[in-house]
Amino acid sequence: MIQFKPTDRHDFDEILRLVRPGARVLDVACGEGVLLERLRAEKDVDGRGVEIGAAEVSACLAKGLAVMQGDAERDLAEFSDASFDYAILSQALQAMRNPRTVLEELLRLADRAIVSFPNFAHWRVRASLMVRGRMPETRALPEAWWATSNIHLCTLRDFTDLCQELGLRIEAAAALVQNRPARAMNALGPLENWRAEQAIFLLSRRTATHPIETEQRDLFA
Repeated sequence: MIQFKPTDRHDFDEILRLVRPGARVLDVACGEGVLLERLRAEKDVDGRGVEIGAAEVSACLAKGLAVMQGDAERDLAEFSDASFDYAILSQALQAMRNPRTVLEELLRLADRAIVSFPNFAHWRVRASLMVRGRMPETRALPEAWWATSNIHLCTLRDFTDLCQELGLRIEAAAALVQNRPARAMNALGPLENWRAEQAIFLLSRRTATHPIETEQRDLFA
């Protein structure tokens, strides 16, 4: 998946704003635990992590983080239903073999899921395909097509369609562009699909009380 420097992870700042203090949190594909460290220090969460890479798990354990080595597409079944308040999947959905199944698992084991991913419909991506006729390399997609582990890139429209199909409620959504403040997406229209370099979503299961899947709360203002 995309390898960002910690200083490049603007989505981490927004995730911190979404998670309530003292919450039970599972960070899926947590890497070296940078986000978990921040959640522990700034939000006093009861945090756990799942990471497939042995070196990354070792780095987490050296920081005193509770992280298990496992495959997010197979080992989330180890956790019981509703074990967490939040399940986080940041910049990893596009690297999953079965992103639909992973989304369903996140909201099986947590009340809410926080998901961020690069938007393949961003204007720089479209321009690269249209003008150069080649797979794009951008700030959000920095690797060559033959080197990347991204196998299921999607657009905002693709993602929101999947949420609707799965019966998920989008409680909040924001567009991210490097070096700019996050912008709340209160209406997920075609323009946002052009402008968002990356996106972050707060999801829950749709209920009779909240039947509309795109009723966002302005948590990113």
